[in-house]
Amino acid sequence: MSFPILTALVLVPAAGALAVALLSQRRPEWIKLVAILVSVFTGAMTIWLLSTFETADSGFQFVSKHAWIKPWGISWHLGVDGISLFLVVLTGVLFPLVILGTDPHHDHKRYLAWLLLLEAGMMGSFLSLDLFLFFVFFEIVLVPMYFLIGGWGYEGRVYAATKFFLYTMVGSAFMLVGIVTTAFLAKSNGVGHLTFDLVELAEKAEFATTTGRWLFFAIAIAFAIKVPMFPLHTWLPDAHTQAPTGGSVILAGVMLKLGTYGLLRFGVFLFPEAARWSRPLFLTLAVIGIIYGAIAATMQKDLKRLVAYSSVAHLGFIVLGTFAFTSQAITGATMQMINHGLSTGALFLLVGMIYERRHTRQIAELKGLQKVAPIFAAAFMVVMLSSIGVPGLNGFVGEYLILIGSFLTARWWTVVAATGVILAALYLLWAYQRVFHGEPDEANRSFPELRAKEAAVLLPFIGLIVFTGVYPKPMLDRIEPSVKALITHVSDKTGYEEPNVPEPIEVEAHEEAQP
Repeated sequence: MSFPILTALVLVPAAGALAVALLSQRRPEWIKLVAILVSVFTGAMTIWLLSTFETADSGFQFVSKHAWIKPWGISWHLGVDGISLFLVVLTGVLFPLVILGTDPHHDHKRYLAWLLLLEAGMMGSFLSLDLFLFFVFFEIVLVPMYFLIGGWGYEGRVYAATKFFLYTMVGSAFMLVGIVTTAFLAKSNGVGHLTFDLVELAEKAEFATTTGRWLFFAIAIAFAIKVPMFPLHTWLPDAHTQAPTGGSVILAGVMLKLGTYGLLRFGVFLFPEAARWSRPLFLTLAVIGIIYGAIAATMQKDLKRLVAYSSVAHLGFIVLGTFAFTSQAITGATMQMINHGLSTGALFLLVGMIYERRHTRQIAELKGLQKVAPIFAAAFMVVMLSSIGVPGLNGFVGEYLILIGSFLTARWWTVVAATGVILAALYLLWAYQRVFHGEPDEANRSFPELRAKEAAVLLPFIGLIVFTGVYPKPMLDRIEPSVKALITHVSDKTGYEEPNVPEPIEVEAHEEAQP
């Protein structure tokens, strides 16, 4: 029997959270050491998973399935494919970097315990192939993030945490109703028995058209809030701004991807007809989110809030690619989930470092930092250019695939969305100019340069940003087979035919007649 690697990815951080919670407060160095070791070991397992993943296999790999609540058809069913693989790896890599790179201002023990429990919930969410099991992990994620924002955030932390909790709980209520109804209706509509198994429901369940659409929206609204899509986005700027730096990095890096991943895995895969029918709505809201997020980011005076609104815009591109229903666009959307996690996570880390030094995030109070901290400014510039989507960095590859893939099936939505790329350059370059250029005033002349520990935490981000921007093939080779399998599934269920990508025009060379 092979080692249950996916089960270990969930249970190891959960056990680590319990171990940290039981350790004595008198030895804070042991608490930090245990948290680091657990998170590094979990990250190492995700790297092993990546290295042994079968590139050509479009199905779920390393599957672990055991009966849990047998009378209700609920099982411990975990699996990973090309769509979820890099989200799992990103989760495994981000958490040790956050634990190493950020320190809470008080109560290390509870802070680290909540972080490890959050990691366990994130892993379970990305790996679950049972609807009820996914819902359990989806809810587990909510609790640690609520306490991280409310307990270690800034002045408006309680309001932001409560708003985040209420928004997500409303979506979860709809999701629970949708999941239970789906399982019970499927019993008499093709499946023949009660089950919450995602793969079995997707392949065998046959719902009436109207029923399928209602069930799709019941589940999709929870993911739309988690993305968050316009106009359900209002909790995000407050949560990001008030969260501690580590919370912001995790929230932007992986937690928001629960929304985009959920729309793809549990929306499009489970209800392909409803997803196809509702695509004009999702495409329109995605494009509005792209433009609105960019304009709102341009108007911000708080640097952290600017980055928060940029997430609304960037995640709009992912939703656009998801509902374009082409292999290129969905591959780009899947890749952009990872790219956004790296670039925006690193931006929040850098903004946190600025706040630790200057105790302000107001752009007007920061000026000329490039002259006193050129290495810090260079690191910020690379990450910022990645977020803009400059060729040679990771942000370009995902956005390019989304735009060219979406142009085939959602032409005018794509044309409007492309202006979001220009606006992203506007608000990020303008912010960089105001913060780093010019002559530093008295308050900024003593701004410290990047420290060795901070550089060690940032280097993996920058290394991955450059590597995946220059050589995205290893990612694309693993993502594309699963995306093509998803498109085939949609085609089998709805009769949808993916448009062919136009072949490049070949111009024949004719030799000129010699005199």
